Amino acid sequence: MLDAVFNHSGFYFPHFQDVLENGEKSPYRDWFHIKYFPLDTEQTPPNYDTFAFEAAMPKLNTENKEVQEYLLEVGRYWVKEFDIDGWRLDVANEVDHHFWRIFRSEVKSIKPDLYILGEIWHDSMPWLRGDQFDAVMNYPFTTNLINLFAKQSISPSKFIENLTSVIHMYPKNVNEVNFNLVGSHDTPRILTECGEDIRRLKQIYSFMLTFIGTPCIYYGDEIGMTGEQDPGCRKCFPWEREKHNQELFQHVQKHIALRSTHPLLANEGILSFLPADLHEGCISFTKSNGEDTILILLNCRDEETAYSLPFDLKGKKIVNLWNEEEFAAEADTIEVELEEYGFAILQL
Repeated sequence: MLDAVFNHSGFYFPHFQDVLENGEKSPYRDWFHIKYFPLDTEQTPPNYDTFAFEAAMPKLNTENKEVQEYLLEVGRYWVKEFDIDGWRLDVANEVDHHFWRIFRSEVKSIKPDLYILGEIWHDSMPWLRGDQFDAVMNYPFTTNLINLFAKQSISPSKFIENLTSVIHMYPKNVNEVNFNLVGSHDTPRILTECGEDIRRLKQIYSFMLTFIGTPCIYYGDEIGMTGEQDPGCRKCFPWEREKHNQELFQHVQKHIALRSTHPLLANEGILSFLPADLHEGCISFTKSNGEDTILILLNCRDEETAYSLPFDLKGKKIVNLWNEEEFAAEADTIEVELEEYGFAILQL
């Protein structure tokens, strides 16, 4: 998947340099949003539209037919020549909807299953009606995971309330392909957000890799890279194995394997949160397809706890898929021991 910036160009883009040099006489004067001539790159903000008021990133006029064709050819070229699997569209909310509709039509005509991902940080339903993007970077999802597991600034009940709202932003087919992330090139490293507590990061992955959507792991997060906001989050990957946190790496690997083996840990079935007041400090949810059910338990506290299963399970086989531990379902109540920041994945 390639990252495309169709909202703005760089300062040394030849067409922009031509406008700087030739002003109103430039054949590219209408490729940009210019307020008056000559262009003034020194004033703040400059006298032409830009990304983030940055003079070195002039905004492209995507209503201009020549600009449209130039950008559409970029979109088509990489699909035709290199058979890429997707486009990630930078600052997608600052480009007009009409252009994105044309873009989708053009690239999907070449490769119908091409994945079109928009970078939008808020409720994105206007772009997800089937005529523009397939998915967006699900930053509302990110925010809630960081607030609960990393910063511990919200309660499990508030987390469930917030994430239920996130789920209801979009229809089921969008939630299944939405790009769920906990870190990117625009955010501090997730381990840094967790105060470098590996236990909390492991729990984040335990949630993300049993939840609906398309989970994304930012390079290096799986081996415990740290870093503050850009440029700290964009450090080079350390290839020396002794610098990798193998415990974290194996934790992520095992979750991916389970998600691949058990469709209920991915997008199959219906997800339902259990009330947070069933057990203080814990989050629990089920994934069920009507025949099989998996129950995910997460202890969000720094102390051990015993979670009483709120179901009548007498006579049923219960297996913890993580460690293959079996529970005898003969008693009226069953308790599952959860270590601090621990979890269980129970197949009922």
